[in-house]
This record gives sequence, structure tokens and C-alpha cells, in this order.
Amino acid sequence: QCSLSLSRESKGSLLHTPTAYSPTLLPTPLVCAPLPPAMAPMPAPAVALAVLVLLSAVPGYFSDDLNTDAQALQALRSAVGKSALPSWNSSTPTCNWQGVTCESGRVTELRLPGAGLMGTLPSNVLGNLSALRTLSLRYNALTGPIPDDLSRLPELRAIYFQHNSFSGEVPASVFTLKNLVRLDLAGNKFSGEISPDFNKLNRLGTLFLDGNSFTGEIPKLDLPTLSQFNVSYNKLNGSIPRSLRKMPKDSFLGTGLCGGPLGLCPGETALTPAGSPEVQPAGGGAADAGGASSGTKKKLSGGAIAGIAIGCVFGVLLLLALIFLLCRKKSSSSTPATAVEKGRDLQMAPMDMEPKGQNGSAAGNGAHVGAAAAAPAAATSAAVAAAAAAAKTGGATGGSKKLIFFGPMAAAPPFDLEDLLRASAEVLGKGAFGTAYKAVMESGSAVAVKRLKDVDLPEPEFRERIAAIGAVQHELVVPLRAYYFSKDEKLLVYDYMSMGSLSALLHGNRASGRTPLDWETRSAIALAAARGVAHIHSTGPTASHGNIKSSNVLLTKNYEARVSDHGLPTLVGPSFSPTRVSGYRAPEVTDIRRVSQKADVYSFGVLLLELLTGKAPTHAVVNEEGLDLPRWVQSVVREEWTAEVFDQELLRYQNVEEEMVQLLQLAIDCSAQHPDRRPSMSEVAARIDEIRRSSLGDRPATDSAGEGEEPSL
Repeated sequence: QCSLSLSRESKGSLLHTPTAYSPTLLPTPLVCAPLPPAMAPMPAPAVALAVLVLLSAVPGYFSDDLNTDAQALQALRSAVGKSALPSWNSSTPTCNWQGVTCESGRVTELRLPGAGLMGTLPSNVLGNLSALRTLSLRYNALTGPIPDDLSRLPELRAIYFQHNSFSGEVPASVFTLKNLVRLDLAGNKFSGEISPDFNKLNRLGTLFLDGNSFTGEIPKLDLPTLSQFNVSYNKLNGSIPRSLRKMPKDSFLGTGLCGGPLGLCPGETALTPAGSPEVQPAGGGAADAGGASSGTKKKLSGGAIAGIAIGCVFGVLLLLALIFLLCRKKSSSSTPATAVEKGRDLQMAPMDMEPKGQNGSAAGNGAHVGAAAAAPAAATSAAVAAAAAAAKTGGATGGSKKLIFFGPMAAAPPFDLEDLLRASAEVLGKGAFGTAYKAVMESGSAVAVKRLKDVDLPEPEFRERIAAIGAVQHELVVPLRAYYFSKDEKLLVYDYMSMGSLSALLHGNRASGRTPLDWETRSAIALAAARGVAHIHSTGPTASHGNIKSSNVLLTKNYEARVSDHGLPTLVGPSFSPTRVSGYRAPEVTDIRRVSQKADVYSFGVLLLELLTGKAPTHAVVNEEGLDLPRWVQSVVREEWTAEVFDQELLRYQNVEEEMVQLLQLAIDCSAQHPDRRPSMSEVAARIDEIRRSSLGDRPATDSAGEGEEPSL
């Protein structure tokens, strides 16, 4: 018979070891006395239950696991985040620490993206968080190998280590995590061969290894639930395993791999669905349909040969007759205007085709639609009324059979609808509001045409709204030159700008041979775009652009910026829903048809961050973690390692660091979560102008420093 006595003087026991987080009330050893003869021994389950009941009476006993978690987190902070995690202290409950999530008294999630962690992860620390399910340390400056003690985390389901500087091989401890579903190691310095032990992770659904230094061939991976896979930009070679050939081409770019989406390997032949070669080699001995071998086939008779020849001649004559009839039918078809009325195009047939060689989801979005010339005079209410009156003269409710021009072209249109429809068309890009084309007319002049989609507004309402858009005439805003409206087609005509968009310039080519965008160019683009948006806002208290993003900032040959595609969200009907959430959208926007001026300011703030960081906002969100570009920048700046934010191409210009930080602060102000805390666009333009004047006062107007050279002072 045993009893448990408690003592405040006892400093330790077999049951409990005092820590900084445990109370001083500790159990003393069990005191046992012989059982009375009449008392039978208790069954084993009853003994276990009795012990649990006794232990539950000991204060702090079951909190020992949380104390262990807290000690592990403190050790992690001491190793890689001494100044980065001020909330991790003994005066704050562990479960309230930054990035820490608890369930049932245990740490189950540790999410520290962009937290300013630096150094090497210590051994025997993370492994003590034995209830951990999610571990996210992405976008930090961690180095060295992954610690081996991850094998002590049996509940771990997601690891996000991307965009650090981890090195070495993927440790064997990772392959023991049987519950692992997502593993992202992209953008590090891992090396060695990709281990076939990944096959042990049979629940793995996402495996990202891109942007490392892995070598050799990809092993055969049979992972039944794998749906996302990327090994691009590694030093891999050989053939892509057949189990991975269903993955997109982007998963294997920048490697020496072949096969599957990258095309046939040398010496590889195309296979039939059954997996056998489509063409048998000569002399293979295969039996023909009649059972005779290929070497004993009978020769055709002279009559058979003559019959085949006559049939071929007859077929050719029939084909020529068919072509002749089709040509006659085409020549007697309806007029160009009527063809558009019926939803058909003539020489601009590519409008009905997918863009060749382009990704429809890429940053096209009408990115190349632009203005090369300035248009006079700011928009006024009188100009809007005049434009609306001009639109009303275009025809009855069925839609006019001609282009309606705005601005200076309204008096003497340089081309008509028939000229436009005879033009050759080239797809430039697809966006949320339609597809953009470059149309080269017979005269040699080029325009950009946007073919709208999802426009179900009544014609009078459409004409009223398009008139307001066409009335905005400013040197920094792409003007709407003309439009066409019918039941089946809505076309907008702009000037064509061959230099394309800011998005293409920033993200289109990052190869070593590209000319980097210097501070002067970027600040000039920011100022011009800010002034363009500010002008749109000046036309009325509710006037807004509605879709500010880098693909809607177009460039002249001198890299002068123009704001394009303003007002398009007002043209779509209530049934319109964008295909994906943009990284530029303000948090308060729920209906893209009603975007306030403050929401425009938020989007412009994201655009400034894009200019400074070189990161595309739509790529900043990684999986389900939801770290968008503004929050990532704010988290980095908060930890006082601001230099990590800027694009590497900008860090070459050390004499403008102060101005870069000032523009970064303006971008953060613009992207504030609460609309009332954002400045107006006129204030934004004024602040950029002041920052730019300050920077140009310290150095020559043109900075031509080469790669790796110090800029001239």
C-alpha cells in the first residue's frame, strides 16, 4: 500500500525535474507499506489509472511538455533570432509568442516567414517540439544543413524552408517523416543527388526542389499523391522518369533533363498509348494481316496500280473543285461591319484563336496596349458630355457599324472599321477583361485592340461609361482612341507601344546579359505613373483607375511610363468574376467594379514595392501561408534588415540608399491595411518628386555604372 506525500522542500524526484517554468511544489518518493492480508492485488489497468489520478494532482506535471517546447523555442531564438523575436520571453505565455500556435497545451505550428532569422539551425532543438505539425522558416537567412533531429517530429506534415541558404544534402531524417504532405526546399543551396528515399514519403503531395544545386538524374519516384513537383534550375541531367512526365514543362526548366514535356531524349522514340513503338524496324519478321511475313508479301498487279492512280487523280480534281467553291463563297460574303455584327472576323481571325507560344495566364493582360503620343487637355465634365454625344450618334440599339473615335481623332478618323478588320492580327496577351492584339493595317500603321469579354451591360449604359473613359486625355494616361460596340463584339482601340509593359521589363528576363533597371529609371517610372493616376483621380471624387498593376504601366522607347487600361472594371456586368485574386487588390475591395481612390493608392503602393524589390506580387504568396508582398516587406523592415528587401540590381547604387528607403516607406504608407491611413495620389506624386529631386541632386542625371562597378559620384 503506497501513499504520495508532497513537500515544498524537496528539490527533485524521479517523477519531476524542476525548471524555470515549473512550480516549487514537488512530489517526494512514494512511501509504501505492506498490503493487509485481506486485500488482493489490484489489476494492472487499475494500477495505471490510479497512478494517473495521483500524478494529475501534482501541479505542473502535465505542463512539462509545454515547458519543453518553450525551452526548445528559447534555444532556437538564442541560435538564430536573438534580436528578431522580442516577444519570446518568459513574461509572455509561450502560446502567445510570434509565430507560435498551440493545441491541447502543445506547440503544433511554428510559422516565422521573413522573421529575420540568421545563422545555422542548432541540433537537438527542433526535435523537442514533438507535437509540431507545421514548420515554416521561409524567406530568412538560415545557412548550413538541416538538423538531423527532425526525425523526432512524427506529426510533421508541412515543411517550408524555401528562400534561405541551407546547404548540403537533404538529411535522412526527412525521409522518416511518414506524415509529411508538403516539402518546399526551393531557393537554397542544397547539393548532391536527389535521393530515391523520397519514395518513403508516400503521403507527399508537394515537393519543390527548384533553385538549388542538385546533380545527377532524377530517381524513379512513385508517389501516389504527388500533385505539385518542381526541380527547375538545378544541375540535373538524364531522362525525366515516366511517373513525372505528367508534370508541366515549368517543373523542369533550366536543367539538362529531357523527355516528357521537354521533348524526346536523344535516341528515344515516340510510343503508342500501349507503350510500344509506333513504327516497327525493317526486317522485324512481324506477320501482316494475312498471316504472311513481311518478306513474302505479294506484289500488286498492274490493274491494281492503274486503279490506285485513277483514284488519286479523281481525288485531286475533287479537292480543287471544293477549294474553288469555297473561294467563291468567301468573295460573296457579307460586309466587314456585318461580319462583326454576327461575331465573325475577317483577316483578324486570330482573335478566335489561342495565343501561340504564349501563356494565357502570364503577365499579358493587355500589357502591350499603350500610347506612344501625348493627347492634349485634361478631361472635364464638358468633355465627357461631348464624348457621350459623339457616342450616341453611332447608331441604334443594335450597335453602330463603325468605330467611334475620341479626342483629336474624332474630327478626322485616320482609319475605319473595314481598315481595322483587314489588318493582320497578333495576340499580345490575355487578361481578366479580354484579349489584346496588335493589328497592323495595310498602310503599315499599328494599333492595339482589346477585345472585351463578359460585358453584358445595356448599350446605353455601356456608351455612357465608355464616353467617360474616352474623355480622359492626359500625356501620362493611355488614351482610348476608339471603340466598336455590337451585340456580339466590343472592341477598344489604343495606340500600340512596342516597348511593352513594366511587368515584362522587371520579370521577363533576369539572365546575366540583361540591362538592369537603375534607380533613376525606376524612380522616373514611379513618378510618371503616380502623376497619371493622380490625374485620373482629379477628374472626379469617385473616379478611379480600378486595375493598377505593373502590366498596366507601359513604356515608350525612352522608358517613359504611361498608365493604361483605366476604367475597364466599370464596363463589366454584375456576373463578372475574376479568375484569380490579384496581389494588388486592397483588402477592403469585394467588388472590382467599385474600386475607390484609396484602393487605387493601395495598389500603387504594391506597384512601388514591386519596383523596389523586383518581386512580382502574384508570386509572393506561397501556397496556403498567405504572406503577400506588403506584409513580407513590413515584416523585414520591422526587424531592421531593410537591405534584404531591395532588388539586387538596385543595391549597386549605394549613393541612393537613403532615397530608396524613403520610397520604401512611402510604399508601406500606401499599402496600409486601413484606407484612412493611406495618402492621396496627389500626395504620393509630390513625395516621389521630392525623393527623386533629392537623389538626382547627389549624382549625374545618367548613371552608366557597369555590372560590378561603383557608380560615379
